[in-house]
Amino acid sequence: MNKGMFNKKLVGSLVLAVLLSACKSTPMVDKPAGVEDKSPSSSSVTQPGGSADTSGVKEVVIDSSANNGSNPLNDPNNILSKRNIYFDFDSDAVKAEFRPLIEAHAKYLVANSNAKLILQGNADERGTREYNLSLGQRRSVSVKKSFNLLGVQDKQIETVSFGEEKATPNCADENCHQANRRVDIAYANE
Repeated sequence: MNKGMFNKKLVGSLVLAVLLSACKSTPMVDKPAGVEDKSPSSSSVTQPGGSADTSGVKEVVIDSSANNGSNPLNDPNNILSKRNIYFDFDSDAVKAEFRPLIEAHAKYLVANSNAKLILQGNADERGTREYNLSLGQRRSVSVKKSFNLLGVQDKQIETVSFGEEKATPNCADENCHQANRRVDIAYANE
C-alpha cells in the first residue's frame, strides 16, 4: 500500500472521529429540566367570605342539598356561576388566571357525567370575518383541551365559534375589545 494513501486514510479517520466526538451530547446535570410557572402570584379566587385563596380550587359544592336546594351553577357565590374565559389579542392560549375557573367546571362535569356544555368562542371585530371565526374556534378548542386534561369526556363538550358575531359593535377602546375576546361556557338545558 502506498504511504500517501495510508496517510489520507489515517487523516480521514481522525477527522471523522473528531467530528463524531464533537456531536456527542452530554446530559446537563446542574440544570434540571422543568416547566417554569410564570403565572402571576397575585391571581386568586375570592371566596364567599371575602378571603383570597391562591392555591387553586379546594372545594366546589356540587350537591344541590348543600346549596339549600339551589343549582350551584346559578349560585352567584359559587365559582361555577362564572362563565367567561378571556384571551389576549390574537391568541388562543388559556391564561393561568382562569385555571381555577376551568378546574371548578371540570370537577362539576366529572361528578355529573350527564351534564353537557357548549364552549362558545368569540373574537373582537378586528380582522376578517373568516379569521375571527377560525380564532373563535381555536379558543373554544383550547378550553376544551384543558377540560379534557382534567378528566372531562369529549361527549360532554361541544365547541362552536361565533367569531365576531356577538362582539360589541364599534369598539372605541381596548377595554371593549378585551371583553369580546372570550370563550363563554353555556350548559345544555339551562
